[in-house]
Amino acid sequence: MSSTDVALVLGTRPEIVKLAGVARLLGPQARIVWSGQHWDPALTTTFFAQYGLPRPHHLLKGVGGEPRGRQIGHMVSRLSDHLAARPPAAVVVQGDTNTAAAGALAAHCAGIPVVHVEAGLRSFDPDMPEEANRRLIAPLADLHCAPTATAAAHLLREGIPPERVVITGNTVVEATLETLPAEAEAHRIVTGHGVTPGGYVLATIHRPENTDDAARLAQILDQLAALDLPVLLPLHPRTRAAVEAHGLRGPIARLRRIDPLDHAGFLALARHCRLLVSDSGGVQEECTVLKRPLVVVRNSTERPEAVQAGFARLARPGHELARALRDLLADEAAAERLAQLPSPYGTGQASAEIVAAVRGRYLAPGPPAERFTGPPAERFPEPAAAPLPGPGRTPVTAVAARPRR
Repeated sequence: MSSTDVALVLGTRPEIVKLAGVARLLGPQARIVWSGQHWDPALTTTFFAQYGLPRPHHLLKGVGGEPRGRQIGHMVSRLSDHLAARPPAAVVVQGDTNTAAAGALAAHCAGIPVVHVEAGLRSFDPDMPEEANRRLIAPLADLHCAPTATAAAHLLREGIPPERVVITGNTVVEATLETLPAEAEAHRIVTGHGVTPGGYVLATIHRPENTDDAARLAQILDQLAALDLPVLLPLHPRTRAAVEAHGLRGPIARLRRIDPLDHAGFLALARHCRLLVSDSGGVQEECTVLKRPLVVVRNSTERPEAVQAGFARLARPGHELARALRDLLADEAAAERLAQLPSPYGTGQASAEIVAAVRGRYLAPGPPAERFTGPPAERFPEPAAAPLPGPGRTPVTAVAARPRR
């Protein structure tokens, strides 16, 4: 008997956010497999509940906190056992996490088609672990759901056949629009943190390139603390541990540390801040929907669209970061200018496009995917934008992927 469901392999908070819409549209045809890469309940359980997702159908144990190589190896082994016992019609992985790499490899070895959501991102930075994961997944995937034309072009240059690439937009757009609280609730969240709309900076720092280097992390904290506005810092578990390990309690004490936020709480604070400062990939996308300026504290980025569109500015700690913070805080016209710019990541139909492509290739016909129409205009005004090409509307031809091996 042929399989009637699709396995969504995920294990981190961003994967929950970005695959929730796909899971809901697939309904009973979605099998959620949780890797446990993020094991902190503050980063996981609340997100499943917030997005109305059921408990995972299958959970891996003992992989959270493992070194990268051991973690990926354990995931591949345990996922292989699950896929052998109950093969799905396809396996969907998202982004560039260790979970995504392991899910793609396990599925490929089992002869199960791999669907890569958010395919084609490239930083061209060999020191970035996520870049290795992205490049590992690419030759294994049967269907590449690229969020932008730039991402699709990267895949074609690497020799991926065009019939396996479809431009869908990024699911972060609808996730952001769905989750952003109404204005009254957002203001309550903002004032509950002792700040006023437009009168604070919101920062998130968690990437190893920033937390594992004591001097670099100290420099970031010092430069944030030197700002004239209060800086809210949701403290990621990795950053908290790094502060203790590097003896940086003094520098971080000058910032307003807060516990990790659920997605709605973070978006409310991000929507009403004066400036975002982050090393997160997802925030680089969300800022284009929220229309807020962002300083990306990294050496490189795999999301150049946000920078090219004018929403974000890439800066290394030190002189680059100091200048970027100074320039963007002094730009009083930024909010009005950004409000007129469309997001380069689409108009909020990515989940529906992905589900249509998956059903068309791997599943028996199901009910048509409902398209998210966005929040009421008075809640979140948004200028009209040309729709991003999707299946059937793009030079990257969308035809059947190769059959199961």
